[in-house]
Amino acid sequence: MDTSSLAASLQSENDVASSALLPNTRMPSHSDPPFSTPPEVATNDPFHEIRREDDAGAAFVLESKGEWWHAGFHLTTAIVGPTILTLPYAFRGLGWAMGFLCLTAMGVVTFYSYYLMSLVLDHCEKAGRRHIRFRELAADVLGSGWMFYFVIFIQTAINTGISIGAILLAGECLQIMYSNLSPNGPLKLYHFIAIVTVVMILLSQFPSFHSLRHINLGSLLLSFGYTFLVVGACINAGTSKNAPPKDYSLESSELSRVFSAFTSISILAAIFGNGILPEIQATLAPPATGKMTKGLIMCYTVIFLTFYSAAVSGYWVFGNKSNSNILKSLMPDEGPALAPVWLLGLAIICVLLQLLAIGLVYSQVAYEMMERKSADVNKPIFSKRNLIPRIILRSLYVIFCGFFAAMLPFFGDISAVVGAIGFIPLDFVLPMLLYNMTYKPTKSSPAYWINNSIIIIFTCVGLLGSFSSIRKLVLDAKEFKLFSDNVVD
Repeated sequence: MDTSSLAASLQSENDVASSALLPNTRMPSHSDPPFSTPPEVATNDPFHEIRREDDAGAAFVLESKGEWWHAGFHLTTAIVGPTILTLPYAFRGLGWAMGFLCLTAMGVVTFYSYYLMSLVLDHCEKAGRRHIRFRELAADVLGSGWMFYFVIFIQTAINTGISIGAILLAGECLQIMYSNLSPNGPLKLYHFIAIVTVVMILLSQFPSFHSLRHINLGSLLLSFGYTFLVVGACINAGTSKNAPPKDYSLESSELSRVFSAFTSISILAAIFGNGILPEIQATLAPPATGKMTKGLIMCYTVIFLTFYSAAVSGYWVFGNKSNSNILKSLMPDEGPALAPVWLLGLAIICVLLQLLAIGLVYSQVAYEMMERKSADVNKPIFSKRNLIPRIILRSLYVIFCGFFAAMLPFFGDISAVVGAIGFIPLDFVLPMLLYNMTYKPTKSSPAYWINNSIIIIFTCVGLLGSFSSIRKLVLDAKEFKLFSDNVVD
């Protein structure tokens, strides 16, 4: 083949690939009907993304009816969860000074990152290309076919992992309450996981992300509830006569200190992680411009009040003996509880209820994918044609997550790896790339250097965090047992 034919062939393939990415990457003309698919796209569109006229995922699951405070509720549920009870454990690997520095840095960088992503989404909406899915946004702006699949893979790993983890931890909460009421009872952890799975199947039938707004308001209040209950319990434990000795020293081996520090940074990255901001912004009634910033401010106000209080109070009491779940430190296996049992029980109930909301939020991307293929947008959302597939598919998804939660009660270690590999690219790298590609800041501008510095630093942190998390997974492997009655920390 001569060079001119080869070039023509390659150009043809590139045209097909770029048109297959997103039907709506072309600027719509005035003659196009709303949400129409350009004719040149229709023949080369394997994904059929943004075909809103027949997109049930967009019409049903990601319906755009919300206000900015609803987005704030969704964001808070996605970020402020029981994982904040691991903050004293993260400080354990960093110490006071580095702990405060890294916690603050993560907060500033993630707020900046999410703000940039909301600006990119606003820019696309003004240009006539409102994106309601992370994968659409990344593929459109970055113009790469593999990016579409990369985001799908990472998002699916994160969302499924969090759904599994939420069911596992909710089952553990029930087990803790049961073991205190009936120490020699016959029920095992997997029994409680099955109970949680049934409840989640029922809750999964809420048809849309927007329909969770009241649940997520409750979730926001619950996060305040268990945080301040735990803070009170820590103050009580630290001032009581049974207060544990306070030791804030780091590990003696320099290599161990380095690994512990990067594991702690990975934990912080996962705690601040989101990975579904475009889908949350999709729930806003158009025009969405500027609304997400208000939702972010609401969310980060809650983060400030809860994260610092939980981290400081827990690490102050337990120091380098902090458990990966501060509730376990307050309720040691040997000896009496270090705080009133009723107070700890109330905190556990708050955690349990919020875990159900978190599981629902992170399942929405999976439900949107299912609905886009299985539902008929021309029939009512609660018609038999749409209701039966929804019940079946969502129930199967929750059963899948519940089965893996029961089978892998050491999922915390796996989640640390998923967090390092997944959250850092989606929340610390891609938003900067998307902003740079959309707004094209000059090399002399501060934004250019700040964004590229964040990309480089957090890519390195992600790689080192992944390595240290995998190392911990290997070290803990001897404790792993399928369908175990104990969760491995």
